[in-house]
Amino acid sequence: MRPPAAELGFFERYLTVWVLACIVAGIGFGQLVPGAAAAISRLEFARVNLPVGLLIWVMIIPMLIKVDFSTLHEVRQHARGIGVTLFVNWAIKPFSMALLGWIFIRHLFAEWLPAAQHDSYVAGLILLAAAPCTAMVFVWSNLSKGEPNFTLTQVALNDLIMVFAFAPIVALLLGVASIQVPWDTLLLSVVLYIVVPLLLAQAWRRRLLRRGPNAYQAAIRHFAPWSLAALLGMLVLLFAFQGDAILTQPLVIALLAVPILIQVLLNSSVAYLLNRRLGVPHCVAGPSALIGASNFFELAVAVAISLFGLRSGAALATVVGVLIEVPVMLLVVRAVNASRAWYEAGPAMPAIRVTGD
Repeated sequence: MRPPAAELGFFERYLTVWVLACIVAGIGFGQLVPGAAAAISRLEFARVNLPVGLLIWVMIIPMLIKVDFSTLHEVRQHARGIGVTLFVNWAIKPFSMALLGWIFIRHLFAEWLPAAQHDSYVAGLILLAAAPCTAMVFVWSNLSKGEPNFTLTQVALNDLIMVFAFAPIVALLLGVASIQVPWDTLLLSVVLYIVVPLLLAQAWRRRLLRRGPNAYQAAIRHFAPWSLAALLGMLVLLFAFQGDAILTQPLVIALLAVPILIQVLLNSSVAYLLNRRLGVPHCVAGPSALIGASNFFELAVAVAISLFGLRSGAALATVVGVLIEVPVMLLVVRAVNASRAWYEAGPAMPAIRVTGD
């Protein structure tokens, strides 16, 4: 089934504004009622904070309902574009972020960041880059006039790979960065935040589709605000726990944003140029570049909390990814659209029918 046309709605368009509001609200909550914030932070099981875990499920499951694994048979049709995206997502992005974290956190910005949190910040950046985006890419693809079947196929394939590859890649890079890997917690996080939500979402998807496409699309529209509300609620809690660190060192967020920004621009450029070199149609190259650059920040936040705690530098680093995701990805969308004539003046593009709006 073709996904419903994605439009950047009111809340999505101003997501950065809402995130900033959550920063203020969260810090205020943590400072004004520290006892309540501390009580919430203690509601844990196996190092998983239960209120935050529940919010993450509410946030992720409606997004994963959109994933259609039946599109995987279309891999051959978009083989070059999918190959480029997989290469960027799994062979470049996590490793380039580990390198950028080492350069900026441990060297260039080291004297401005708390030394005790260097490892945690690097870990958060690695977690952010180790999982490709699942939900917002439907919006980015639509805004770049992308081929919707390619986007669906790529997201479904990435999710399938993520179930098996996320934990080993994170463990490898954390090990290289000399950060101790709590394997039991990491594997539990993969089960809790990838496997279980994906199974629940697919079961829900099949049930909705049995009721017809109208019921499916109505459910997608109905639960989209819940997903965003859960994200914002989670951010309020995170910043309530991170408030002291932010108030004492407000420069930290700006410094953490630098490697994230460089990584997004680097990976989107690599994917876009590789697609052009290979003669991939623009309607595939656009979403390929956007999927290659964007991050599944919801998963990154969840795993960072599970591995390192609510008040850790890792959790803060992943939350910074939320803060800059929308404005930076909109910048990439504009660049992709503005460069279409230049792109199509390159290697011969095979004809392909765009089924999107």
